[in-house]
Amino acid sequence: MTSLLALDASSSACSVALWMDGHVISRVEHAPRGHTRRLMPMIDALLDEAGIARTSLDAIAYGHGPGSFTGIRIAAGVAQGIAYGLGCPLLGVSTLRALAQSAWQRDGARLVMPALDARLGELYVALYQVEQERLKAVMVDSVMAPDALVLPSCTPGSITMIGSGVTLMDRLSLDIRECIGTTVESREPEACDIAQLAAMDFASGLITSPEEALPIYLRDQVVSSKH
Repeated sequence: MTSLLALDASSSACSVALWMDGHVISRVEHAPRGHTRRLMPMIDALLDEAGIARTSLDAIAYGHGPGSFTGIRIAAGVAQGIAYGLGCPLLGVSTLRALAQSAWQRDGARLVMPALDARLGELYVALYQVEQERLKAVMVDSVMAPDALVLPSCTPGSITMIGSGVTLMDRLSLDIRECIGTTVESREPEACDIAQLAAMDFASGLITSPEEALPIYLRDQVVSSKH
């Protein structure tokens, strides 16, 4: 049996998930500023619930960003520490890709624009399309001002925009706004979606070593965060 632990701390939510041969169990807590204190107890409680020892884990996955600068550093550090201790591989998963996975699996979206408020009037944004029942990146994860965003031509109403970046939707070009048919503002990246994506990456051999655990900021300048 393949077992994979995933964790995320990129937003105000703190979440952990366990993937076991296609079955996922997870825990989510909204704990702004509490990620360091809550992550390890949540992991221990989840493993106890599943009856799985840490030594039985085959890989550790984490949301590598973008998101809260402090939060993604915490997630990378915790994932790295566990992986070092177990001698198992790591998988970093984009939080934007996780949001796209959520929109597909929970809302049936086929063309997804995950977007997070990056502060300073900018968005963390990407575009994913479902092809052959897998997410394919149409536009890679980027950071930019909303009015600088340019997308491939699309059918009006075909895009689902998901994430906190929906609050900046009125700053997008009219062409892009016309393509957005559905918005899901309140959804945040969660470990359950990261676990599913990491399991596919693990099966494809897309793993890294513990020392390669890195947060992905997208922006060189680190700004303050409330998380």
